Amino acid sequence: MLHYELKNNNLDKWLVFVHGAGGSIATWNYQKDFFAPYFNLLLVDLRDHGQSKNIQPVHDSYDFKLVTEDIIKVLDKLYIKNAFFISLSLGSILLQKLDELRPGLVKKMVTAGGIFKPNLKIHFFAHSGKILSYLLSYRQLYHLFSWVIMPRKNHDRSRRLYRLHSEKLTQEEFLKWLGLYRSFFKELKYFFKRKMQTPCLVVMGSQDHVFLDAAIQFVKQQPFASIEVIENCGHIVSVDNPSIFNKLALDFLLDKEV
Repeated sequence: MLHYELKNNNLDKWLVFVHGAGGSIATWNYQKDFFAPYFNLLLVDLRDHGQSKNIQPVHDSYDFKLVTEDIIKVLDKLYIKNAFFISLSLGSILLQKLDELRPGLVKKMVTAGGIFKPNLKIHFFAHSGKILSYLLSYRQLYHLFSWVIMPRKNHDRSRRLYRLHSEKLTQEEFLKWLGLYRSFFKELKYFFKRKMQTPCLVVMGSQDHVFLDAAIQFVKQQPFASIEVIENCGHIVSVDNPSIFNKLALDFLLDKEV
């Protein structure tokens, strides 16, 4: 089972954090203390990330259903029937998959730096990653892409965090996660067209030059989705400006005016 951390404050609401590829529970260090007074917290390390190593049974390749079912197993073990969710980057796809596989489980979702539509930029980014994986080690590839996605000086903190936690993956683990590439565009197309019934807040950075446009298009055709763009932030908006991100997310989850 996945490694997870609990902060059970004996409240009646659960908030679950799902990081992105290359992250870990530590991704949420700027959120844990802020949200603890309002929710019981559950933070998971995705398969192969953080302390979620040697998850059984072993699979030669991964897909989004498998990675999402890992999360469901933890929720079932803890008897969490429904919860609020916050995700980062690739985690936005996992939340939509979770909403599909277990209707009613996700009460509301907040996605930071979400990935929503396979536009030209995302196609180029994904295809170049696949090609470069034959030429570079995964650490070199992560370092390169951290500059591509978060190129500005004010993204330094997010870029360092991204690199630090990605280094916990082995080459074999990285290649299995890269295998998600096979179904990546199919999943994005499906979820872009699927009309969500779950309220969703998308929070993006104004400097997220790869994923922002797709997020705006996604929200325009989703009746239960809204978007907030935080100025002078990049892809990992929850780290670039946690104070504004946290307030926006909390107001949305607690039904305050955003």
